[in-house]
Amino acid sequence: MGMGRESRWEKDAMTVEIVFALVTAVVLAGLVFAVAWTLALALDLPGSAERRVLAAGAFLGAVAGVWRLLGALLRFDKQRRMGR
Repeated sequence: MGMGRESRWEKDAMTVEIVFALVTAVVLAGLVFAVAWTLALALDLPGSAERRVLAAGAFLGAVAGVWRLLGALLRFDKQRRMGR
């Protein structure tokens, strides 16, 4: 292997980290949306208010998922560059 090329082990580690980041991001987004859904059901909101709560939950879930995904991947890249 030449300089600048990843070994098979490094490629496998990257693949595992990407899958881990994706799975945890989806789980986090789902949990945030589930909290909003539970809140909407528990408060017995009228139709338009319930839709707004669910839309806000979907938006916040997506933001939390992207935040988790980027955070995990950037942390992995930083550790990889440091040689860990």
